[in-house]
Amino acid sequence: MTKDLLLETYNLHKTYGKKSTKFDALCDIDLKINTGESVAIIGKSGSGKSTLMHLLALLDQPTTGTIKLHGTKTAELPARRLNRLRNHEFGFVFQQFFMNSNDSVLNNVILPLKIAGIGFRERKRRAIEALKIVELEDKIHAKANDLSGGQKQRVCIARAIVNNPKVIFADEPTGNLDTITGEKIMNILFKLNREKDITLIIVTHDEDIANRCRRQIRIQDGKITSDGKTQKGGAK
Repeated sequence: MTKDLLLETYNLHKTYGKKSTKFDALCDIDLKINTGESVAIIGKSGSGKSTLMHLLALLDQPTTGTIKLHGTKTAELPARRLNRLRNHEFGFVFQQFFMNSNDSVLNNVILPLKIAGIGFRERKRRAIEALKIVELEDKIHAKANDLSGGQKQRVCIARAIVNNPKVIFADEPTGNLDTITGEKIMNILFKLNREKDITLIIVTHDEDIANRCRRQIRIQDGKITSDGKTQKGGAK
């Protein structure tokens, strides 16, 4: 079955600084990502991989070039609609947890739903359901600060999926975790990709994680050096 085209980029450039401090973080990036894909963006530190993810996630704007979401040029969208799209379509899991450590697990997960204007009962229901998926329903009333690193990352995944996103962007999601805990986190993410058809875009330098994705995009010095299916077929 042919998957729907989700994200497209054409001739994407991202430049920082001016004149003597000018730095080309990305050059000539052409990409097409379909619904339900699992994609690893791989590169060394400073290669441009995180910059690319931030552009794809509409967290930043390119210097030049085009980004399309569902065939619509994102640069032509009003800021309010762009924020709404990002809130409804995307979920984010970062290396840093970005949680309110003194608030409850439930309130941390609920946050995207509050931003979306969802009523209290519905957002509580959805948050509890998301926490069940990551097997943390018993920690609903615990403070985020009292959780282990692995538990915090699972809360971040629950927060990422609470709005039923079409895409999860994960930037080095196991970078602060031990090997066993990191494996559990990746199993959750790939299960969501497989069972809910959520597009999974992972920024990583970890070859083991990259090999679990169906597609690998390698980037060096701001340019794509290869883009193809994982040799072993990946996880989906």
